[in-house]
Amino acid sequence: MAESVRRLLGKPGAVDLRPYTKLLSAIEAEEDGLRELGDAELTEKAIELGNAELPYDRNDLVSLCAVGREAARRTLDERPFDVQLLGVMALLDGHVAEMATGEGKTLAGTLAAAGFALRGQRVHLLSVNDYLARRDAEWMRPVYDMLGVTVGWITEDSTPEERRAAYTCDVTYAAVSELGFDVLRDRMVTDIDDRVVPPPNIAIIDEADSVLVDEARVPLVLAGAAESVAADVEMADVVRALKPRLHFEIDAEGRNVQLTDTGIDAVEKALGGVDLYSEDDTSILPQVNLALHAHVLLQRDVHYVVRDGEVRLINESRGRIALLQRWPDGLQAAVEAKEKVAASETGEVLDSITVQSLVLRYPTRGGMTGTAMAVAEQLREFYELEVAVIPSNKPNVREDHGTRLYATREEKEDALIAKAEEVHKTGRPILIGTQDVAESELLAGRLRDAGLDCVVLNAKNDADEASIIAEAGTHGAVTVSTQMAGRGTDIRLGGSDMGDRERVVETGGLYVMGFGRYPSSRLDGQLRGRAGRQGDPGDSIFFVSMDDDLVVNNAPDTTGYETTAEGEITDAGWLHMVDHAQRIAEGQLLEIHRNTWRYNQLIDVQRDVVLEHREMVLTGDQGDRHVRLDRKKQHAELVDEVGEQKVAQAARLITLYHLDRGWTDHNAFLAELREGIHLRFLGRRDPLDEFNRDAVPVFKGFLDEARARAAESFEGLEAEDGELDVSGVGVKRPSMTWTYMVHDHPFSSAFETLVGRLKGGRGTADRD
Repeated sequence: MAESVRRLLGKPGAVDLRPYTKLLSAIEAEEDGLRELGDAELTEKAIELGNAELPYDRNDLVSLCAVGREAARRTLDERPFDVQLLGVMALLDGHVAEMATGEGKTLAGTLAAAGFALRGQRVHLLSVNDYLARRDAEWMRPVYDMLGVTVGWITEDSTPEERRAAYTCDVTYAAVSELGFDVLRDRMVTDIDDRVVPPPNIAIIDEADSVLVDEARVPLVLAGAAESVAADVEMADVVRALKPRLHFEIDAEGRNVQLTDTGIDAVEKALGGVDLYSEDDTSILPQVNLALHAHVLLQRDVHYVVRDGEVRLINESRGRIALLQRWPDGLQAAVEAKEKVAASETGEVLDSITVQSLVLRYPTRGGMTGTAMAVAEQLREFYELEVAVIPSNKPNVREDHGTRLYATREEKEDALIAKAEEVHKTGRPILIGTQDVAESELLAGRLRDAGLDCVVLNAKNDADEASIIAEAGTHGAVTVSTQMAGRGTDIRLGGSDMGDRERVVETGGLYVMGFGRYPSSRLDGQLRGRAGRQGDPGDSIFFVSMDDDLVVNNAPDTTGYETTAEGEITDAGWLHMVDHAQRIAEGQLLEIHRNTWRYNQLIDVQRDVVLEHREMVLTGDQGDRHVRLDRKKQHAELVDEVGEQKVAQAARLITLYHLDRGWTDHNAFLAELREGIHLRFLGRRDPLDEFNRDAVPVFKGFLDEARARAAESFEGLEAEDGELDVSGVGVKRPSMTWTYMVHDHPFSSAFETLVGRLKGGRGTADRD
């Protein structure tokens, strides 16, 4: 009844599964007949399903699920459950299937991908990292082979030839970031044969909530080589000597830091008597703010780690090393100076695309995750996706205990350690989820001091995360993990081989502990969901303190409570306050997502205009035609000298160069505009409206200007020994390019920035 009302009101809710459920008996009825077929006959049966178009009608859908079930049974020795087939059907209808941990999302995604591929659709199955992309492609290859479907995969290490080959397969597995980088590189080619990514058809996204929500605002960036600019090491040393509260102040949310008057005097003196606010040199204050930001707001082993002499960011939503992620170059360099490591290469942004824009390229998209309903509103708002809640194969018997709230972090820590000691005595495996690397190592030290040997899984050893998390269900195991590291790998009771399963079941199964609540209840649910797989017993509990970041940043008043002798707060009102603080944090994350999307909508429109024209130049005669019209005499003279084909090629290269150069410059303008647009807030004007108002007129005439510059360059072109050298007229591509990701947080800190400046009166550094 509740879901019927939600659908009537047009609110996000669960897809009606009854049409799918009605087909299950018919699917089962086909099993005996299919088992009598040989492997080649079964493959032929699957290929026959490709004789029609999408969507599948009732009879073909029954046959597809039945054939897929039999193929999985033969190749993997796994007969898909009915609930997995419900997930397959939901995916084929373009929904997000919510399937609990351990319910077989990988196989469901495989059968759905094969179903699309058999009907002539090219499928990209996107995951959160390279490891899962390769593992799943290799693991599921026997199923695809028996269904007559080709499969490939790409990783960061794949060569262009390997990528091109993988994309020609019916189904291609890839990390969403790698796909995005390939798309960006394809947008810069000067020869159509250099492109690797085919036109988008179908996207099936694994860990859909992580990709579509947590990483939706992450821009994937293609950069070109430029002058390497390292941060001033002297500036880092100056800032390192400053003292909190005396020289600088941090706001309550930990997002802004600003110099005090004493700090300003100290910095000016340390830099040789400069004036930070001199109009003659406005470059010093931004450098100070970057160094201050890096030193105060970005913490080692929380926001980044230093590995192999490099600063590497930690992915906030998964607690893993973000191998290709970096801050904007100035801040990246400031952190490198802070840590006294070599400056990484820098460059100018040639192009970028957000994960959300990347996914929206696909006409049909769907996904799988264990926690979709919590973000159903965003999935509908941003992707026009509905959620199909797939029931578990066996009832969930995990016991989820209420949150235990303590006055201080130390008391919370003591309580968790005591509980871990109590549970460990029974032999039950324990999984402890932490917020960051520093917490994981702190707790690991406390556990070892208490005599509990433990394994730590965090961003410092993420390459081993799959093997570590796979053994977290072993009898007596204690595993400490940052956030949701290890997602995609099941925790089986008794270890990866389940050799000691019965003994672990008798102890009560996996005991999950959360060292603090996450900024999203969805992440809490993901941690809880590591226990209770496939009807397994298990427990979960969270420990929270009043000085946790979630509470401090999102609760208006945290005074007046009473505690037990152990420091625990048992009053229901204060426990409700924690829930309220989490809802506020969720609302802020949603607003950041919306702001990012609104900001990028205009950029996407402008980029599409450029890309459409670029495609006509690349694949047709637009470049040559424009030059021929604008420089008739020059064009004709060169065609006598070197021939029409070489002239057309030169015109194309010149025109593409000026289109790309113009977009790079426009990108830089938009970035600069965005940096200062929040100051319009002082005039009670909406920053987003102001951004659009300034960005639109600047883009007018973009194509005409690129065309004019191309014609001007063409005029200087000269033939030598029967050839045309376009580099002689300034057409030079970057000597090298590279890709990375950056944090994106448009406008969301604008108010905080302004308030910080108004309070302090002088320079402020903001943390995205």
